[in-house]
Amino acid sequence: MSTELLLGEPVATDVREAASDRIHELGARGIVPTLGTVLMSDDEADARFMDLKHDACDDVGIETRDVRLEPSAPPTRLYRQVENLCADPEVDAVFVQAPLPVHVSLSAVRRRLDPEKDVDCFHLENLGRLVGGEPRFVPATPAAVCRLLSSYDVSIAGADVVIVGRSGIIGKPLANLLLQDRTPGNATVTVCHSQTTDLASVTRRADVVVTASGVPELVDGSMLTSGVVVVDVSANRAPETGESGDGSSNRDGSESADVVGDVEFESAREKASAITPVPGGVGPVTLAMLVENVVRATERRATSE
Repeated sequence: MSTELLLGEPVATDVREAASDRIHELGARGIVPTLGTVLMSDDEADARFMDLKHDACDDVGIETRDVRLEPSAPPTRLYRQVENLCADPEVDAVFVQAPLPVHVSLSAVRRRLDPEKDVDCFHLENLGRLVGGEPRFVPATPAAVCRLLSSYDVSIAGADVVIVGRSGIIGKPLANLLLQDRTPGNATVTVCHSQTTDLASVTRRADVVVTASGVPELVDGSMLTSGVVVVDVSANRAPETGESGDGSSNRDGSESADVVGDVEFESAREKASAITPVPGGVGPVTLAMLVENVVRATERRATSE
């Protein structure tokens, strides 16, 4: 069976070009989109992922404000930086990198975000709007998965979709999107997680498997049925390094050669009708969808002023 590679860069290019046109239109009105980012980590991979976001913005003419804090800093310092960015009239969008240190309250960060600037859908108002079918923003990674499926004409309506991973920034939003009466949508969705009994028995019945667990090579070909479409969201450090990803990397798109997905690629490729590579699949589209969200936030703020 010939397996189609769901390459992210052609899709990302289309998204970036459309966003660039809109940025030029804003520029003609004297408006320059600006994204404020907050990173509270000393992990080199986290820093690299934030750099990729800034590079993606710079490529299309979006300005950035870069706030980086030591992971041991008091939570109040992070909260204050989020509040300052949200209050700054020159900042159109705000992105906080997850996961956060254990001593930082995610709920407290959510409360301090301005829903109009919250481009990765942290605020509960934005999450509620997404679940209700009227999203202000769609988080970049779920949006990237949906754009990939649409761009490659993967039929979702009526399909049995299994999502491996239930995080609030990927698994849960994506499940809600694919359930809705939209395109891509109208799927029957099962969400698996660390407490799922016999994961393989669930993934084998799927028409589409989306993995976002942050566990290197958790799913292999023996856990898939012939003809399945596989979308591997994660980019984890290869098992032989002794380290694994935590799911945060899947929001970006590292081009490092020592990363692997949640899916053991070669054995899965033997079963799949279509599959995303890691790297080079979801990652580039995620960056592009963040850019699109920043442009959308800027346009809305410009209209309301």
